[in-house]
Amino acid sequence: MSDLIERLALRLDEAARTHIPIPPLSESEALTSVDTAYAIQTHWTALRTARGEKVLGRKIGLTSKAIQQQLGVDQPDYGNLWDTTFYPASDGKVQIPAGDFVQPRIEGEVAFLFDKPLRGPNVTMRDVLDATEACALGVEIVASRIADWRIKLVDTIADNASYGGFTLGPWDRKLVRSDLGELAMTIHHNGVLSAEGKGAAALGHPAISTAWLANKLLEFGVSLEPGDIVISGGITKMLPVKAGDEFVFTLTGQPSLTISFT
Repeated sequence: MSDLIERLALRLDEAARTHIPIPPLSESEALTSVDTAYAIQTHWTALRTARGEKVLGRKIGLTSKAIQQQLGVDQPDYGNLWDTTFYPASDGKVQIPAGDFVQPRIEGEVAFLFDKPLRGPNVTMRDVLDATEACALGVEIVASRIADWRIKLVDTIADNASYGGFTLGPWDRKLVRSDLGELAMTIHHNGVLSAEGKGAAALGHPAISTAWLANKLLEFGVSLEPGDIVISGGITKMLPVKAGDEFVFTLTGQPSLTISFT
């Protein structure tokens, strides 16, 4: 089994570096086990950290019914946020090379920054909020190393939850005390309103989604620590991305964030 895990992690790593997608592991390798899929993700993480990349936190995927239906899955998953694919915004704007990603799409989320550890067990929504220093408008560029986005749950888990990159609006301590479930987000794509949603789309509340993550991580002996960032799951549908696109994100009470793809 360890040989299979290593081999598939190397295949995903090569697909990420060459931008040549691979067939679904659920088909080519008959992969069906969620535990094995997370083991592949973990081995790929080790390959990347050995090269000097750093994990900045975690992403939660597949939290909204819309995204689950769009991709044909029925439960959340998680992956790592990497320093090499964080794109800092300046004055509400950021330019990102579309060519950095394989089959990119984009979605909006609520981001958390922690100043206390979340080590559980049985982490609750209140525990998450108590450990949070600030929240922000979060944007994930979702990407798939699996050909044609033909994924099942095990495919996206192994593929680092289909993570591509991320950017953030400014951190806001006051946002933590707001009703995160009622936050409204819009995405204008090249000037046209193309997606909208509320915070409640992420498992009912972004802090509930993040509590799910904290409890899931405990299964692998991992905890959320001070300084970690979590983007808590898409609250809008995913939109396709290509060079030349401009996306403007808004979130209740926050400055807008404009992302231009070059």
